Amino acid sequence: MKIRNPISARPGPTPVSLGDVRRELWCEADPDKLDRAVLLEQYKIYVEMADRTSARRSTTNTFFLTLNSLILTLAATHASSRPPRYLALAAVVLLIQCGSWFGLVRSYRRLNEAKYLVIGALEEQLPASPYWRGEWTALGRGLVRTKYWTLTSLEQWVPFMFAAVYVAAFIFALAA
Repeated sequence: MKIRNPISARPGPTPVSLGDVRRELWCEADPDKLDRAVLLEQYKIYVEMADRTSARRSTTNTFFLTLNSLILTLAATHASSRPPRYLALAAVVLLIQCGSWFGLVRSYRRLNEAKYLVIGALEEQLPASPYWRGEWTALGRGLVRTKYWTLTSLEQWVPFMFAAVYVAAFIFALAA
């Protein structure tokens, strides 16, 4: 059964395919001669590492949400007593920070996409394919937005929303 690559389901260039991963993954010339017990252990470890990457992404988001809340609170508290140049400095810092946040979310997204490509290649050698085939099929292969939106697709909008609020607040403060 041919499964659509979740990375290629998105617009834009696809740097790596499942076939590329298959060719580079195996140390043995013939993947059919693999020790299944060793493969299963490697698979378990790799799935755990993919989960840890998601946990790190969540921690990163929590850090940036906290940082945004702190800086926004400080700026709002001291806005009336500071000249506009301080507000401009705060806005620039916040916009740079939002750009960094967006870059990190995008990087974690690409890292997870690559990890799930490798998981898919590993699952081809196992009796079942719960993540690559099962879960992805149950979610409509990412083609039906009413059924599934990737978390990082939504997460990437959060820094932009904060940036828009910061720009609007800065303009409002200057106009007041």
